Amino acid sequence: MASTELAQRVIRDFIEHGITEFVLSPGSRNAPLAIALYEAERQGLVNLHVRIDERTAAFFALGIIKATRTPVAVVCTSGTAVANYYPAFLEAHHSDLPLIVLSADRPARLRQTGANQTTNQINLFNCGRFFNGDNYKLHKFGPTHINLEFDEPLLSDAKEEWLDNLSTKELHDEDAKVENFEVPTGKGLVVVGHDGIDVSEFADSLGVPVISENPLSYAKAIPHASLFSAQLDIDWVVVAGRTTLSRSTNSLISKAKAVFVIDPRASKVDPKRSATKIFSTIPQIIGSAEKWNLSSDLIKIDGWSEPAAAQCIAENLPNGSTLYVASSRPIRDLEAFAAPRAGVEVFANRGLAGIDGNLSTALGIASKRESAFAVVGDLAFLHDLTALVNQEKIKLKLLVINNDGGGIFSTLPQAGVAGFEKIFGTPHGRDLFEIAKAFGLPVTEINDLKSLKSFISPPTKFEIAILQMPDRESNAALIKDLAKRVNYR
Repeated sequence: MASTELAQRVIRDFIEHGITEFVLSPGSRNAPLAIALYEAERQGLVNLHVRIDERTAAFFALGIIKATRTPVAVVCTSGTAVANYYPAFLEAHHSDLPLIVLSADRPARLRQTGANQTTNQINLFNCGRFFNGDNYKLHKFGPTHINLEFDEPLLSDAKEEWLDNLSTKELHDEDAKVENFEVPTGKGLVVVGHDGIDVSEFADSLGVPVISENPLSYAKAIPHASLFSAQLDIDWVVVAGRTTLSRSTNSLISKAKAVFVIDPRASKVDPKRSATKIFSTIPQIIGSAEKWNLSSDLIKIDGWSEPAAAQCIAENLPNGSTLYVASSRPIRDLEAFAAPRAGVEVFANRGLAGIDGNLSTALGIASKRESAFAVVGDLAFLHDLTALVNQEKIKLKLLVINNDGGGIFSTLPQAGVAGFEKIFGTPHGRDLFEIAKAFGLPVTEINDLKSLKSFISPPTKFEIAILQMPDRESNAALIKDLAKRVNYR
């Protein structure tokens, strides 16, 4: 069919399936889709976001998906444009999030002929679902790549009546049955991973201690557990989602005689995952668990440091606010040093836990929230600077932990090896304050806990704080010292 008709037919179908969030990366070959989306936006049928960088666009869409729990489509032209969606597509795959890539393509006859901006886009991502043309199915789960071949002419004089008489269609879903969890004998534990299913009611009913990678998601979690969990002994453990942060906690899980996983993603994303039993939904508890107590005293961290900043941020976030935490050191500091609490919604990209796209994801989430905060490291900030190019009316306070390099490596076994600073520490020496100002954004420099606490108030716009931290080596030494100070029983 004609390119304009194909684009209109696809966009209409998306709207009828309730998909109304679109992130557009401008181009020529995707002009039919861009024009159709603009016409739909003028009628109030879709929300259209424009991002010039495809990687930024896809991670921004990922943020909207996290915030709304609904599918979001990203739309690009042909060639390298679609390849730049790959990192976010992989993150969506491993998190089982419904990111939809709508890629414009040249006609198949032009492949391998030297035609401009033409490559083989068929099944480019090699994961998720792939459709070439309009014979696709739209789902509530997992990523989808729909490749549309547009031939010349790309434009037409078709009228906007194509949006008349819209109907309502249902997205394809999965059936999941509730199974029984027969409580084993011995000492049990629940471990909650990031981006996992909410098991708070299940854990309360089970009545065993809870360790949470995100202590802001479960107020009854054991404080500072990742600092001592490897020293515990248990008979069985229930793992909600995946545990991706603490080697100590994973060491504890590996010692258990029985491991039960609750994760709807496991059958599709990690079918070979080792466990005694995997549940795709929260199971029904059969029996009673042995009662035992586990607790630890809260550590009060004095002075200005990365652990102290993490503790201060977690404690002072307003109730009802949303927090996005970047990979690497910031999320581990919150896991280790934040006091468990409720009243905060927390997001992170833990599918593949990359430092790419973190600003974009945070902005996507914040575009659907009234009070949002994000904590990222300096390398994650620099890695995604193009996220700051296109600015909407987003209320977000972005806190950048600046230690001039890869602080996490100073806490890993490779710390101190020959050439460490060049190949791991990677100091950048850049003035992040001036970089933020160059984008025309309000920016604050913070050097103490009092100023940090003052900054953590409900946002009214998009603004940035650069937290200037002590050197990475002293921070690694402090973390080791704090681990020795934990009293658990």
